[in-house]
Amino acid sequence: MGKRGIRYVITDSWEAGSQNWTDDMIAQFRKRRGYDPIPWMPVLAGEIVGSSQASDRFLWDFRKTIADLIADEHYGTVEAVLKARGMGHYGESHESGRAFVGDGMEVKKLDDVPMGAMWTQTPGVNKVQYHYNADDRESASVAHIYGQNIAAAESMTAAAAPWAWSPETLKPTADQELLNGINRFVIHESAHQPLVDKKPGLTLGPFGQWFNRNETWAEEARPWITYLARCSYLLQQGHFGADLVYFYGEDSNLTAIYEHKSPDVPAGYGFDYINADGLIHELSVTGGRITSRTGMSYRLLGLAPYSRHMSLPVLRAIYKLVDAGAVVAGPKPTDDPSLTDDQAEFHRLSDQLFGDGTGVHHVGKGMVYAGMELGHVLSLLHVPTDFDYSKPESDTNLLFVHRKLENGDLYFVDNRNQRNEQVETTFRVTGKAPELWHPDTGQTEPASFTMAAGRTTVPLNLGPWGTVFVVFREPIHATSRTLPKKVKTQLATLKGPWKVSFPPKLGAPPSITLKALSSWSDNQNTGVKYFLGTGTYTKSVDASAAWFKPGAHLWIDLGDVRNLAEVSVNGKSLGIVWHTPYRVDASDALKPGENELWIKVTNAWVNRLIGDQQPGATKYTFADVKPYRATSPLLLSGLLGPVRIYSVSAQ
Repeated sequence: MGKRGIRYVITDSWEAGSQNWTDDMIAQFRKRRGYDPIPWMPVLAGEIVGSSQASDRFLWDFRKTIADLIADEHYGTVEAVLKARGMGHYGESHESGRAFVGDGMEVKKLDDVPMGAMWTQTPGVNKVQYHYNADDRESASVAHIYGQNIAAAESMTAAAAPWAWSPETLKPTADQELLNGINRFVIHESAHQPLVDKKPGLTLGPFGQWFNRNETWAEEARPWITYLARCSYLLQQGHFGADLVYFYGEDSNLTAIYEHKSPDVPAGYGFDYINADGLIHELSVTGGRITSRTGMSYRLLGLAPYSRHMSLPVLRAIYKLVDAGAVVAGPKPTDDPSLTDDQAEFHRLSDQLFGDGTGVHHVGKGMVYAGMELGHVLSLLHVPTDFDYSKPESDTNLLFVHRKLENGDLYFVDNRNQRNEQVETTFRVTGKAPELWHPDTGQTEPASFTMAAGRTTVPLNLGPWGTVFVVFREPIHATSRTLPKKVKTQLATLKGPWKVSFPPKLGAPPSITLKALSSWSDNQNTGVKYFLGTGTYTKSVDASAAWFKPGAHLWIDLGDVRNLAEVSVNGKSLGIVWHTPYRVDASDALKPGENELWIKVTNAWVNRLIGDQQPGATKYTFADVKPYRATSPLLLSGLLGPVRIYSVSAQ
């Protein structure tokens, strides 16, 4: 273990329930809270001591002590033991929906790599998961404020649709992690597969991903993993670009507060969460901006509604920041939850900062916008949105992440809809030429733009769940650039017949001929109907000489594919396509006249698992769980098309 062996340990989510006692609890309470808890112990049994208000304050102190002990004695001990052995620590807190008397940021700050989690739903379903968004952004905020920079997540965990997932259906979940600030994927999970030719093999019970060598698309996974790696690497560069640091209070943890909704942060602005410890120990003011020792810089400290109950140390920290020049916006703190705090000092500081809870208040070099919405305050501060976009449809939804580089800016832009979007995107950058970096292909290209009023507008054409990096690096004096438009001209639709070949020993015939493209699951031959693995489509394509025009690129678009495809023309592989649009540039492979087209399509395990449940069926699979029945619905499989050839030329 250590430098010559295992270098990191991961602690998974806290699932120990609501712990509330330890052997030296009384001594720890006295040490941390400064008074004797014994006279107050009847409160734990539901009795009132002194007054209901005083009893509530004791309960808050008691829970705070538990939270401190969980952070110091559990997570802190794990960290210390690993450090003594020269090892690092990836650490989650509690994900969501679990009892946890503690603060996620408080425990994750100790990690070498703070971790959140993001579970999948079902293939094709990508609703907003507020609780996982909170968990991930909590981890990213820790990495930004405490200096780890790397924020990881237990990624793409599944509790539904065993062996039914593909890179295309996983992508929206992975992209959401990136949007939350995650920049290192820890894929859940890869079960050990000690059995040879026993597939799909062993599992972690009902939970996936089933990400191991027995996955049908394991040999085709490189482009998908490369996509994740490119995105992760780029989002590890520079510093996170945020205008707002958002204090969520001391009453509960993030994933409980934001289990069913997002925080009240206006769209178009980057933000980090911050907890009490961060406010007290990590923030200062430099040139009118709120800064951290790790290089983070914010224009505004926003207070959540839950911060009305605020401890005196936090209020003192806010006063200190404002006095030094910080700007704060949010509701006035109304009461202090702790018995240890000086209530008179609390109300004096609250009144000085927030007045009667409304209006603008100047304290020292800073200001407090009491009771005002954050978007309005940012407008008053003349801080326009960092990212904005046109809305061709009412539900057009683009999200972004901004990383500030030493000599430029990098934005990750994500289309959160299952359709193409042609939009005008606007970035709070000027004086630098935008470039488009495509993480799925690794290709880069210049972009058209216009600059005005300190902002740059860039037209984007994003496919379903499409993503792109917009990078500003090179200085430019021009205020606009219009690149030639790309004109798409359809040249041919490839009709049947199609020859489809199948590998041996999997129940399918050596080959079949399809008059028209259709799902394998609709085939009358049961070996094809329940086939798993890779089938190879072959066809001759007669390319007209008129297709080959100077400067034009010839593309083959496969239409609908379930689930991945590798395309070859005349023996030359054009790569593996794994998401919509399933298309390849065939310009260097097609030639006038006769061409041989090969399309290798890989589907999922599911249909074969269902086929093995049919009465009297020959078994081709082995698994330690049986999630499918003979009557379970089959999945679409194979090349569904339509397959089209088109040219793209600049005009």
